[in-house]
Parts: sequence; C-alpha cells; structure tokens
Amino acid sequence: MVRTRFAPSPTGYLHIGGARTALFSWAYARRHGGKFILRIEDTDQERSTQQSTQAILDGMAWLAIDYDEGPFYQMQRLQRYHDAAEHLLRNNLAYHCYASKEELDEMRERQLAAGQKPRYDGRWRDSKQTPPAGIKPVVRFKNPWQGHVTFNDHIKGRISVANDELDDLVLLRSDGIPTYNFSVVIDDLDMAISHVIRGDDHVNNTPRQINILKALGAPLPEYAHVPMILGANGERLSKRHGAVSVMQYQEDGYLPDALLNYLARLGWSHGDEEIFSREELIEWFDLSTISRSPAKFNPEKLHWLNQQYLKKTDNQHLAELVAPFLHKDNCPISDGPDLIRIVDLLKERVNTIEELADAAVYFYRPLEPTDELKAQFYNAETKALLAGLIDKFHSIEWTRESIHHEIKTTAKDLDVKLPKIAMPLRVMATGETHTPSIDAVLELLGRKETLDRIQACMAQLPS
Repeated sequence: MVRTRFAPSPTGYLHIGGARTALFSWAYARRHGGKFILRIEDTDQERSTQQSTQAILDGMAWLAIDYDEGPFYQMQRLQRYHDAAEHLLRNNLAYHCYASKEELDEMRERQLAAGQKPRYDGRWRDSKQTPPAGIKPVVRFKNPWQGHVTFNDHIKGRISVANDELDDLVLLRSDGIPTYNFSVVIDDLDMAISHVIRGDDHVNNTPRQINILKALGAPLPEYAHVPMILGANGERLSKRHGAVSVMQYQEDGYLPDALLNYLARLGWSHGDEEIFSREELIEWFDLSTISRSPAKFNPEKLHWLNQQYLKKTDNQHLAELVAPFLHKDNCPISDGPDLIRIVDLLKERVNTIEELADAAVYFYRPLEPTDELKAQFYNAETKALLAGLIDKFHSIEWTRESIHHEIKTTAKDLDVKLPKIAMPLRVMATGETHTPSIDAVLELLGRKETLDRIQACMAQLPS
C-alpha cells in the first residue's frame, strides 16, 4: 500500500513551500488509495513551539488536506530512537564518539586550511582508548567507506553518491535527542512509509538515510524531491513575494480551494488545465509530471485564479466569508441591505474576499468623498440637475428598473449626457466613482438610505 507523509518542523508557520509538499504527498496517497500521515518533527527543542504546531494544523485544516494517521510527535518517541541506536551499537554499526566541541572545531579549521571539505575524521570509530572523563558522548553511525549509494528519484532521476563523500553522522546527541537524519529514518520505517515526497533541499540527506536503513535491514522507500519555489523575480521566495503563512492568505481573503489549485500548478501540470477540482487533482496527479525545474510564484496568477473561484462560489457561502471582514471594518451588516445580494452584485469585480468586503463597505456606512471629488461634483450645477430627480425618488417604485428609467429620463429632459446625472449621484450615495451600475446600487441601498445620503450632500451645495 502507498503510504506517504508530511513531516514539518514546528519552528514557524506553514508556508507555501511546505503546503505544496503536503499537497503533493496527500494527492499521491489519495490517487493510489493509500494513507497520508502527519508527523511533527519537534526535536529542535530550542525553536519548536506549540504556537507553530497549531499554525501547521490550522493551515492544513483550512486547506482541507486531511490526514489518515497522526499527528505523531517525535519527542514522544524518544525511547524508540534510543532502542534503535542501541541495536546499531550492539551490531557494531554505530559507536560512541567522545570528541569535544573544541576538538571538532580544531579539526574543521585544519581541514579548511588544507582546502579539504570539513568532515568528521572517524577518530573514535574503532578506538580502543579509554573514554575521557566529563564528556557525554554522541552516537555516530558507521557509514560505509566504499561503494556508492544509488537511488532513482521520481523527479530528478538516477542519483549516485560515493560513500567516501559521507562522514559518520551523529545519530543521538549527547543529551539523548536524535538528529534529523536518524529520527526520520526510524519514523519512516515504523510508519511503513512507501514514498518520501519532500523538498529537494533534502536530496543530500537521502544517501545518509538510505545507508542507515540498509544497516537496519529495512526496506527502502521510494523518493521524490520537489524543486523549490522561487519568487516572480527568479530569486528565492521571500515574504515580499509570497512566502508567508498559509493562514495569511486566509486573512487576505483567498479561498482555500483557489490556493490549493494554484499550489498544485506550481511545478505540476495536467495538459493545459488551469482550473480543476480536488477530485480531478487526485485523478490526474502523478509524480512523473512534476517539473525538475523550480516553479515561480506569480501573485497575479493567484489573484486571477482566486477570482475564478469567487465567481463560482455560492453567494450564501461568500456572504458568510465576507461578514467577518465587514465586522472588523465597523459595518453593521444586520441593519443594512441583504449581504447575499451585495455579494452577487460585486463578486465579479474583485479578486479576493477582502476586496469584496472593501467594495461593500459603502452599503453599510456612508463614505466621505475626497476633496477632489467634492470640488468636481459638489456645486450649484449638480444641485440644479439633481433637484427634480430627488423629488421623483420619493414616489417611484423602488426597483432597479424604475430608478434607471428616472435617471435616464432626467438626463434626456435636461438635455445632458447620462454621466452628468449618474456620476454626482454615485459620489453622493457611495463616496466613490467606481461602483456597479448606479441603479443597482441605489436599489440595494434602499429608498430611505439613498435619500438620506443624497439630501445630506445636497444641503452642502451652493445654490
């Protein structure tokens, strides 16, 4: 059975790169009817926090990347790592190393001075000397000195590394905490992980992990190392270019399915398909179609994709998503127009939920026009043009059609172009110049609110 995992370290939020790795692992497991496991690699005690753990869980929940087993926590499995290390020690596959920090620093400096690659020299590998007092040893792995480690990566192809390029890595630190390379191996073994899908920053770790697995007589998983995500400028993805918390995208008004769709398209494709459902992703996903080249994060493309999802989203659901944004903006939606109708009117004009909320503000509280707009429209001419129309607004049927008819008729009777009437009316009612059709806006505002706003503005105009 296919068994994949996502194994983040809780030293920060769930970022875009991590979310994409989780998505690919999840999709592959779902595609093959397998299991997807969540594992929290929290052995970095100095940097791991509960807040970061919760941020990871929240991000995955928001994206609806569900897991079948877990979350498992490495710090709850310490005894298992100790048992595995003891097994390797008993079978002469690992050893205690008593080299001090000062010794290791001196060794490194000497190697660098000689133009050599810094590496542990194996001084305690087969040592018979008496261990020095006062030093807690680490446990090091006896890496093979000859031959090669070769594996076929599902994305990068055949990779081969000479064993003499690898040193005897630390398995257990002196405080008993396992290193990343050791804990990962034991976890993947115990959890029967069949496919390790992760970022290509782990490629160099893979030969080391394979050697440990072989020493344990364990089956090897298959590997797929996903290229990194770059910013639109081709440089390493930064916060400025999109490398922020997944939950920040929620706060900025993106839809989870849109972000998921976009992440899937970062380095993977199915023909020319741009928009697809989760079900289609699962049906189509294959490791062989992941690009070997880094993907570029394009915020404009994400904006466009989110807009497509907004257009297709049920208005009731959109209204539920918009409501908290309006609440934070001090908009009393319970006393105003039907938010569902407002969402329907505005959703094709915006890219995000946040933008949708911003566009809806004037329906719930008047907005003050800029001084420039007042100078342009708040004058005696406007007062004369709108006086008759306002009188008609008191008695007409308050429908979009009737409002449109009266605006059009007024412009015709006064022999002016429609914008001469519609634009100052729009500014007085909304405080803005860019809105949907003014008749639609006024219908939703309601007769009383419309007249209250316009008459308040008219009172400011010179005769």
